[in-house]
Amino acid sequence: MTDKQPSRREVILQALAGLLETDPGARITTASLARSVGVTEAALYRHFPSKRKMFEALIEFAEDAVFSRCQLILQEQDDAQVRLQQIVHLVVVFAERNPGLTRVLTGDALMGEDEALRRRASQFFERLETQIRQVLKEGEIRQGLRPRTSPGRGADWVMVFIEGRLQRFVRSSFERQPTAHFDESWLLVLDTVWPG
Repeated sequence: MTDKQPSRREVILQALAGLLETDPGARITTASLARSVGVTEAALYRHFPSKRKMFEALIEFAEDAVFSRCQLILQEQDDAQVRLQQIVHLVVVFAERNPGLTRVLTGDALMGEDEALRRRASQFFERLETQIRQVLKEGEIRQGLRPRTSPGRGADWVMVFIEGRLQRFVRSSFERQPTAHFDESWLLVLDTVWPG
């Protein structure tokens, strides 16, 4: 059996994510990306019509990876508290394993890029917040879990926790792991959403 070789498109995206991870704070140019892949800039443009499309492809990859796993969690778990914990843990683990993508999702790597890209990245978090709000609503309806506040404000608080961990990870040049002391911190978040 032979392993499938990644396509040139996948190699370009992997190289872009790698550059975003190894050189935090630096602006990625198509010239530096082409050098990293070992091709000409013209070759990059045969696979992606613009750098914007490369970033969009990274965002789409992150969405596919995270939200396909969210659906598995929703199918496998009935308890809303377990669902919520597993979804949040999934996101912080994904971020930790994909530092370059985390820079894109938080907007850090998009400074100086097209504003539409920043809006596109923010859709990841909007979609995640919608999913979390739905879990909170279902916990109230199906399990009688009484939230401290509305599902909308509860989802907002959970998103503050997630985005704070991701921003701190990026700001620390990937030294402060988003999963650090997760279980202990999560108990505090959970108690804020669904008290005792």
